Amino acid sequence: MAKNLALITGASSGIGTEFARYHAARGGDLVIAARREAPLQALKAELEAAHGITVTVIAMDVGSSEQATKLFEVIKAQGLEIDVLINNAGFGGHGAFLDRDLAKDQAMIDLNVSALVTLAHLVGNDMRQRGGGKMLHVSSTASFMPGPYQAVYFATKAFVTSFSQAIDEEMRKDGITSTALCPGLVATEFVEAADLGGTGLANQKAATPQSVAKCGYDAMVKGDLIAINDGRLSFMLNWITPFLPRRRMLKMMAGMQTK
Repeated sequence: MAKNLALITGASSGIGTEFARYHAARGGDLVIAARREAPLQALKAELEAAHGITVTVIAMDVGSSEQATKLFEVIKAQGLEIDVLINNAGFGGHGAFLDRDLAKDQAMIDLNVSALVTLAHLVGNDMRQRGGGKMLHVSSTASFMPGPYQAVYFATKAFVTSFSQAIDEEMRKDGITSTALCPGLVATEFVEAADLGGTGLANQKAATPQSVAKCGYDAMVKGDLIAINDGRLSFMLNWITPFLPRRRMLKMMAGMQTK
């Protein structure tokens, strides 16, 4: 029988890998999912040797509701029951909305929103039947404001932060908590993959994936609604940003994301 089994999407690198390491160090078993099998297998070998836990590798794309459902079906077919859901997979992309490839932005919505909602629903119903569980959804400080030149990415993260809080209120009576992790810039592959090099946003000091994963995981264990890894960012987003004129905020964000 699996011990405190966590499902982590996007576990092949960055924050996802660090979530897996942190959970394993606490004695929990894992299901790690991502497109790239080689890094998942390397992580499995590392964690099983270091912590004596069991890691199940599922190498598949979870970039849509249909693929997220398939992932869940694969897990169920193996007789596994998820105690902790960490919805970590996601991606961004830089550029003016009308200049970007629409298919790429639609794929971003599919992964960042649709797949996340699907896993939360499927795993959440299993958790409710068993009387409890924990969810952590990786969002972003981007969720607190509109983001010119990353319009769709910021909007998807606004959805995640809103959705996570709402379902927490609904599910608490069933013993399930939902936490949104909203980090600032993190030193991962994200900046390069999202083509953010040369922007003011990418020139900020980046947090380590380890520190961000620990912040989010610990907040999830406590059942916090939102976790922001940087105290200064938290103060700014809660006590300064909401009071700025909207046009000023938009121009400030556009300036930070212009190359």
